[in-house]
Amino acid sequence: MAENSFDLIVLGGGPGGYVAAIRAAQLGMKTALVEREHLGGICLNWGCIPTKALLRSSENKVTVFDGHGRLAGTGRLAVEKDGSLVAELEAGHIILATGARARTLPKLEPDGELVWTYKEAMVPAAIPKSLLVVGSGAIGIEFASFYHDMGAEVTVVEVLDRVLPVEDEEISDFARKSFEKQGIKIHTGATVTSLERAGENVSARIEGGGQGSDLAVERVILAVGIVGNVEGIGLEDTGVEVERSHVVVDEWLRTGEPGVYAIGDLVGPPWLAHKAMHEGVICVERIAGVNDVHPLDRHNIPSCTYCRPQVASVGLTQKAAREAGHEVKIGHFPFIGNGKAIALGEPEGMVKTVFDGKTGELLGAHMIGAEVTELIQGYTIAKTLETTEAELIRTIFPHPTLSETMHEAVLDAYGRAIHF
Repeated sequence: MAENSFDLIVLGGGPGGYVAAIRAAQLGMKTALVEREHLGGICLNWGCIPTKALLRSSENKVTVFDGHGRLAGTGRLAVEKDGSLVAELEAGHIILATGARARTLPKLEPDGELVWTYKEAMVPAAIPKSLLVVGSGAIGIEFASFYHDMGAEVTVVEVLDRVLPVEDEEISDFARKSFEKQGIKIHTGATVTSLERAGENVSARIEGGGQGSDLAVERVILAVGIVGNVEGIGLEDTGVEVERSHVVVDEWLRTGEPGVYAIGDLVGPPWLAHKAMHEGVICVERIAGVNDVHPLDRHNIPSCTYCRPQVASVGLTQKAAREAGHEVKIGHFPFIGNGKAIALGEPEGMVKTVFDGKTGELLGAHMIGAEVTELIQGYTIAKTLETTEAELIRTIFPHPTLSETMHEAVLDAYGRAIHF
C-alpha cells in the first residue's frame, strides 16, 4: 500500500476525467487519475476514439491508479482493487468524474442477452432480424437507424409525443417522416409495459392511446435515459448533494463539500462527451487560478445525433425561445435547394435558424441532413462570439458546399434567401 500526495485527484478516466487530468498536468499540478475499468470511459471503449496513449505518455505527467476510488475523509481518496486497499491518496482538490450508466425500468430489466443496454448493442454477436428500441432520444435513434441499415426490422417506442424530443419540433417531425419512409416503425405516446422472454425471442406489450398490442422481436434495446454513478464513491457523510442520481454543482463545478468538484455525466444533462471535456477544463483552470475562465454556457453546447439523416443543433428551439420571451425570426432552407447536396445524392434535409427579432442575436440553429454534425460548429462559433444576423449575412460561404444551406437559412429569416 502506497501513500501519495497530489495537488489534484481525478476519480474517473472518461472524457471529462482524462481531459481534466491532462489540463491539470499542463498547468503544472501534480495530478493523479483513478480509474477502475477502462481509461477513456464509455466514449472510448463503447463509442468514440482512443485516448490511452495520451495518459500513459510521460509528457502529460499524470499518475494513473488502477482501481475503485472512494472519498475517505477531507482531501483523501482510497483506491481499492479486488477488495484490497492499494493506495491512499491526498490532495487539496478532488474531481469526481464517475460518469453514468443506462437507466432501467421495472419489468424492463436488461439481461445482456435478449434485452440489451447500449453496451451489448455495440458488440452484437450477430445482427438480429427484428429489434425493438425503447426510447427515441439520441442513443435510441442512433441504434434504430444503424440496425435498420444493417437489415433488421426495427420498431421504436417513445413515451413522449415525438421522436428526438429535445430537438426542435420541426426537426423531430422531419426525422420521423424520414425514418418511417425508410421502413422504421415508430410508436409515440406509448410505453412498453412488459417484456416476456421465450426462447430466442422477446414478446413486448406496447400500450398507448388507450390500446394495447404485442410485438415479438429477437432483441430489445433499452434507451430510456441514464443515471449518475453516485454509489460507492464515499459521498455519505459529506456535503455533496445528490438530486435524481446526479451530483449538484455550482457554475464552477463545486459540490457542497469543500475541495470536492464534479463534472460530466455525473452532474446531469446534456450527457455529451464534449460537454464533460469542457467542464473538466473549466474546473481545473478555475482551481489553478487561470485568468479569464468563464462558466459553461449550456446554450452554446452543440448536440449531434448520428442517425441517417444526421441531426445537429445548438441553442434554443423555436418553442423555447418564445417561452423565454423572445420575439423571434425564423429561417429555413431545404437541402434540395443546395447544389452540393444534390451532387452527393443527399437532397433530404433542412436547416432552421432562430433569431431574436429585436436584437438580431442568433438564439438557436437546428439541422437535419448529410454531415450536419460537421456543419453545426459554424453556428456554435457564431453563438459563442455573440454573432447577430448582420455578421452572418455578410459572411462569405464557399460554393459549392453544404455549408451554403447555413447562409441561406440566415438570409431566409430576414426575407433574403437567394437560391430557393
